[in-house]
Amino acid sequence: MPGRLRDNLNSKYFEAANALKSKQSRRRIVAYVESYDDIYFWRTVLTRFENEHRYFEVMLPSHRKLERGKKSVLMNFLQSRTDRSGQIGQGGQNGDGVGKLGRDMIACVDADYDYLLQGITEQSRRIVDSPYVFHTYAYAIENMQCYAPSLHDTCVAVTLNDHRIFDFEEYMTQYSEAIFPLFVWSVWAYREGKHNRFSLSDFNRVADPGGFSVSEPMSSIVHLRHKVGVKVRQLQQEFPDAKEGYLRTKELVKSLGVTPQTTYLYIQGHHLFDTVVVPILNKVCNRLRQERQDEIVRTARHHMQKQNEMSCYEHSLQDIRQMLKKNIGYVLSPQYQHIQRDLADFFKAEDEKSQL
Repeated sequence: MPGRLRDNLNSKYFEAANALKSKQSRRRIVAYVESYDDIYFWRTVLTRFENEHRYFEVMLPSHRKLERGKKSVLMNFLQSRTDRSGQIGQGGQNGDGVGKLGRDMIACVDADYDYLLQGITEQSRRIVDSPYVFHTYAYAIENMQCYAPSLHDTCVAVTLNDHRIFDFEEYMTQYSEAIFPLFVWSVWAYREGKHNRFSLSDFNRVADPGGFSVSEPMSSIVHLRHKVGVKVRQLQQEFPDAKEGYLRTKELVKSLGVTPQTTYLYIQGHHLFDTVVVPILNKVCNRLRQERQDEIVRTARHHMQKQNEMSCYEHSLQDIRQMLKKNIGYVLSPQYQHIQRDLADFFKAEDEKSQL
């Protein structure tokens, strides 16, 4: 082998080896999440904080028992009591071989109602107080995936038709305003320990918009407002002394970022995804598909061209649920920006500590 070629190969080898060594020398931070779908969401959140000093590995909390869910993510807190500052040991291992949350281990979870409960329950305290636990602010990642300003883009990804035939933002605003009074009752019930008398399931049954029409969407909102009004009056009769507590809860949730126009982001995520948004997307996307197919039939010059074009289009269509799960339009939402600020503050403080 000629000397120049050999030297060049050796140089490339050492460059690659040094690059690999540099990557290996970065500090690994494990981010525990609740489920498989959460891995992708939290990867989009954490990527911008990777640098030459650290990188993240997003994973489920247990490799042995295949456990999932928030309790499994937070199980390290059950091994030792934290103080109000959230300081816990960093070196211990639990029975699953998982260390305590700390500088090299963080938990990334759905907020659920724990954020709105503001430390009333033990789990809420773990979420709100610990510097090593980060949450969605919105109820869950499904709410973020259903961020209204991004739903048209999801329809485009599914149908490859960019015609705006439905105002998602206006509908979700109207939906949110309709359910807001009952939502406050729901949060009040959980804060007061009355959720056995008005549960999330009870709330979801009322918050189901029912039949939906693309051409007359407000008819479902009118029906929803009626159902909410009936249930609110029932709750007022059942809890006649709750007025002051209800008003305090209303002001609290507003102070935490909930508005009557964005309530949909704070209701149960699976209900929003499966019962509210996906049925709407199905009907809107069906309209957009038909519109595109009619265009192909109308403009094709002959039968063979129509068949080929229709086949090409149909093979390009995507699944609604999968596109919604991969929707990252939430990066423009205030909730996402809040998560980013929390992480930025956390890593700034950690970097300052490491320089001492």
